[in-house]
Amino acid sequence: MSKKESPIKTIVVAVVLSLVCSVVVSFAAIQLKPQQELNKELDRKRNILIAARLLEQGGTQSEIDELFKQVETKVVDLSTGEFIEPPKGFNQRKFAKDPKTNKVLQGQADIAGIKRRSQFANVYLVHNGDELDTIVLPVHGYGLWSTMYGFLALEPDTKTVVGFKYYEQGETAGLGGEIENPTWLSQWPNKQVLNEQGEPVIKLVKGSAQTENQVDGLSGATLTSNGVENTLHYWLGEDGFGPFLERVRAGEI
Repeated sequence: MSKKESPIKTIVVAVVLSLVCSVVVSFAAIQLKPQQELNKELDRKRNILIAARLLEQGGTQSEIDELFKQVETKVVDLSTGEFIEPPKGFNQRKFAKDPKTNKVLQGQADIAGIKRRSQFANVYLVHNGDELDTIVLPVHGYGLWSTMYGFLALEPDTKTVVGFKYYEQGETAGLGGEIENPTWLSQWPNKQVLNEQGEPVIKLVKGSAQTENQVDGLSGATLTSNGVENTLHYWLGEDGFGPFLERVRAGEI
């Protein structure tokens, strides 16, 4: 073996090449991060608008930004249901992981299987002139394989569904993954998620829904369907957005 082909030279070349590639990848990631953040924000707005039935699938950035002018973003203290000034650096997912800003859930209190939640949450209010037209709530809960994230839009009575949109999940494709299917989501408008006492009553059932508080479950995906139902019962209940929704019904919002 010649000196030019020595193992040491091969190792050096490999190390240098790895370092160069690492620098290139890191530089590209840094350069692309602002655009990635913009894309995430645009996707958030799009999904809120779809849930509120202000937008069909898709939409250009200019269309989305224009429609989103109708939406007021607020932060709620979940324990009281009152609006608060957004805490510095507020991010609901990050706050859910921080012991200083989260609430740990255990046993029956954690029907959504999320283990902990932020003490605060975003809500999105759609106005028609001076009147409140639609309330959009971010919800999440565990299915069979993953935490499923969505937006639930309600009429001002807080019990009638305007629309529902799941946008992030890792359920089985063709089964539980159908929670993102527009055909399945299209059955949610006008369903009743709360009774007259403000208690969650929505049910996902096998076969065909027979009442206004029932939705067809996902075929072959019982645990995912249970996860959807449990998610809504948690977030519409007293430990979720219940205190806030009670204030809406009382005309305080």
